[in-house]
Amino acid sequence: MSDALADEFSGYSLCWSDEFDGPPGSPVDHRIWQPETGGHGWGNKELQYYTDSRANAALDGAGNLAIMVRQADPGQYGGCAYTSARLISKGRMTVRYGLVEARIQVPSALGMWPACWMLGQDIDAVGWPGCGEIDVMEHFGTGPTVIAGTAHGPGFSGDQGVTGRREMGPHLADEFHTYAVSWEPDRIRWYVDGALYHAVTPADLRGNRWVFDHDFYVLLNVAVGGTASRRPDSSVSFPQMMLVDYVRVAVP
Repeated sequence: MSDALADEFSGYSLCWSDEFDGPPGSPVDHRIWQPETGGHGWGNKELQYYTDSRANAALDGAGNLAIMVRQADPGQYGGCAYTSARLISKGRMTVRYGLVEARIQVPSALGMWPACWMLGQDIDAVGWPGCGEIDVMEHFGTGPTVIAGTAHGPGFSGDQGVTGRREMGPHLADEFHTYAVSWEPDRIRWYVDGALYHAVTPADLRGNRWVFDHDFYVLLNVAVGGTASRRPDSSVSFPQMMLVDYVRVAVP
């Protein structure tokens, strides 16, 4: 785990991780990650097409995963003007409780919607939001300064999710930050750079059901536009990039 949380979680040990080490242009470790592809808006009227190409997700040779957003020929991707990547650990690496950390440098441009998040492994059986969703970090691309962490479930999903926000200042995208979730049976807490900024317990769900007591998988992606973001304008240059130094899961 990161040094900033080492004291608070000193009794935890590493369960699994990806440090994204390898030569530049290498694919991600397919023992952990698989790409989800498509350009149907993903429930949020998003503008990108997610591909399985290394042009959109590959190691940069400096110990990072680079997820690249590129302009695309709309005729090639069903009318989508952008390509990006969405990587998931579904069925490969999962977590139920523990400390989930990712060290990430987000893109700075308006309209970019980078995220590290988790979905219930039972999504195919129960659907969303019944499976539950824990957003470790989102940056909506509507301004340069704020990140968010959110819990979604039945009765508290979408814009009704239980959200905490953290003002990071105008230089958010200039450097890496460490985003973490501490997930326990009756409490989820969100941290950035070791500082606690949000917590959710069953009492915060307005009488709705707590759906966070089963296996979840991890997702990394950069969306473009969509209901929580905005359409990129002419000031945005491409490609845009999210760098992920590591994803680590530690358990008590």
